[in-house]
Amino acid sequence: MLNLRRLDLNLLVTLDVLLAELNVTRAAERLNFSQPAVSVHLAKLRELLGDPLLLPGPRGMRPTTRAQALREPLREALEALERAVAPASPFDPAAAQHTWRIAATDYGESTVVLPMLRALRTAAPHTRLAIVELVPPRIAKATEQGEIDLAFHITSDAPEGLRQRVLFKERYVLAGRTGHPRLKRRPNAKQFCELEHVIVSPDGGGFRGVTDETLAEAGLARRVVLSVPHFLFVMSALAQSDLVAMLPWRLVRDNPALKVVEAPVEVPGYEVCMLWHERVHRDPAHQWLREQIAATV
Repeated sequence: MLNLRRLDLNLLVTLDVLLAELNVTRAAERLNFSQPAVSVHLAKLRELLGDPLLLPGPRGMRPTTRAQALREPLREALEALERAVAPASPFDPAAAQHTWRIAATDYGESTVVLPMLRALRTAAPHTRLAIVELVPPRIAKATEQGEIDLAFHITSDAPEGLRQRVLFKERYVLAGRTGHPRLKRRPNAKQFCELEHVIVSPDGGGFRGVTDETLAEAGLARRVVLSVPHFLFVMSALAQSDLVAMLPWRLVRDNPALKVVEAPVEVPGYEVCMLWHERVHRDPAHQWLREQIAATV
């Protein structure tokens, strides 16, 4: 078998032109080589392939049977290689039929995916979007293996080695149902701690979060009576009870069922970013999707 490691791609290009022209002089002109250089290439090809390939004829050269058999497969292979290394063509969203996979929590779905969904469907109507559960420890591996295209996560917990772009900064506010008797005005710290709070615990079952850490620094503690894994359930629970919760502002700002007030304690916020792997960083379709997201949030 021919050892491909010994094969210079330039030799195949020369052979392709020689088989088309059947003349060393014309082949040299097309390749912008000297005639001796083409002759040297032909000699190397004969040695590598174990065949004369081109023989003298009355009107130039005539191909051997082996050369004739090589002509079409060689042309197809070189054309495929040219397509493979050609610059990426511009992305046309109107004609695209991509399926994008994005990892997000229910918070990310509401604050990032939902705001950009209409624009995405309008600009790229033939594409599909799959939202999968965000599993922070698997973000790096999932993006590397192509299981997901993008992930939305907090910047402080973003895996190293991934590309990232900050989308926005988020802050916490105190929320309860519209008409909540104890949220007619901003509560003081004592009143805040006496309210019955709901907490979102992504790991499940936790009753302590960043608000509790902030309160503890001031020697205070609140009453957390309900722990749930998802934000959307919290909002339903608040709307139907006198429970309250410290929630991200973007999640509750346009909800008519909820009353939002500033908390009496300053709880640190966070940055939300999108994450992707280097392998898709320069892909035109991926670049377009990232710009769509950034533009809408």
